[in-house]
Amino acid sequence: MRKFFQEIKADLKFKTAGPGQKLSEPSRAPREKPRAEVAPKPRQAPTDEAQRAAAAALARLELKPKGKAPSSQEAIRNQVRKELMAEAAASEKGLPEEEKVREEEEGAAPSVSGVYFICPLTGVVVRKDQKEKQLREAIQAYFSVDPVAASIMEIHTFNKDREKVRLCVETMAKYLDNIYLHPEEEKYRKIKLQNKVFQERISCLEGTHKFFQAVGFETKTLPVPGQDSTEEFYVLKEEMLSRLEELRECREQLLSSEPLRAQLHRQPTLFRPSPAAARFELPRDFFSLTAEELRREQRLRTEAVEKAAMLRTRAMREKEEQREMRRYNYTLLRVRFPDGYILQGTFYARESVSVLYNFVREALRDDWLPFELLGPGGLKLTDENLAFNECGLVPSALLSLAWVAAVPAQEQQQEQQQEQQQQQQQQCSPLRPELLAGAQSLS
Repeated sequence: MRKFFQEIKADLKFKTAGPGQKLSEPSRAPREKPRAEVAPKPRQAPTDEAQRAAAAALARLELKPKGKAPSSQEAIRNQVRKELMAEAAASEKGLPEEEKVREEEEGAAPSVSGVYFICPLTGVVVRKDQKEKQLREAIQAYFSVDPVAASIMEIHTFNKDREKVRLCVETMAKYLDNIYLHPEEEKYRKIKLQNKVFQERISCLEGTHKFFQAVGFETKTLPVPGQDSTEEFYVLKEEMLSRLEELRECREQLLSSEPLRAQLHRQPTLFRPSPAAARFELPRDFFSLTAEELRREQRLRTEAVEKAAMLRTRAMREKEEQREMRRYNYTLLRVRFPDGYILQGTFYARESVSVLYNFVREALRDDWLPFELLGPGGLKLTDENLAFNECGLVPSALLSLAWVAAVPAQEQQQEQQQEQQQQQQQQCSPLRPELLAGAQSLS
């Protein structure tokens, strides 16, 4: 059988070997397929303009000094700067291009119209881009009520360099302290305006001159002892010597004051039960960064660059991953109640979970009711000290509320109240009536 198959293979090989050849004939080379001859394209000579441009570029390359190659950290810092500049440019132009495309495609209205703030002096609610203007106008109006307090607000609020502010108020307090301790010494009641310390620490900051005028100083031109020239001084008015306690109170107020900050408006909104509770459409206020926010973001990223070369533990890596969430300054959170109603509020991304618990309690008819909040995936938010960006709840999230049953160790009276409340829950919502009256439909 083996021999039979060997003969078949030999026969097939013989038939496919091609035409025969006599042993006396010279061997033939295999035929080659004729190739189509294509005439080569004549190469065009570069134009005079191209030659001049190439020569200029070559000259620039030869003249350019060869610097050392940037280190990895320098490259990262350059990348950080480029990213921040891009973010700033996007912020100035408005909504990022991808956000515009998404809104045009979906055509959905934003879940909240923007980020709003409350002026602590007037109670006026303004948009994020108007809060600085509103603060300035409110402080200017407050000069007619209390000029000393208004000038102190200006010093602490509108001078952003906190170290300069600290040095400034300490120097100003020293001037007032010398007057209070040595009222009989005339030299302490005069401040030379061209004094180097006064110029470098005080005069360059906003609101400082208004403060001196408000506490009783006036500007006078006095002769310089031993010279024919005159200079300007702040001189304390004579009547202020009988009101030294007021001067001391102004000093204490100057040292203890803090910057005046507009308060974030929560915009509490109650929605009726809706299957669209997990869909969010955020306005551009949640993504754009102000100049101050960009500086803070640059500082955070720079710190990350400096630690990039270090050996990091798992905890350190997780912390740096969470830092990526810090590019969001605000977050829009919704809490769904067991009856389906949805409570919505706006928060800072760095606020703690405890703020959300307090926000929910304020919306309850009975704020003593025990409850717990569940994040996406049913994870319990038990650590109220964690920030929202550390829990992954930015820039938006839908949470659920679950009632906590009374524990056996509680007193009998509290158990009875719990039972009564559970009965009431079956008849009416645990939310405050005014919130229920303004409930909206979630589109």
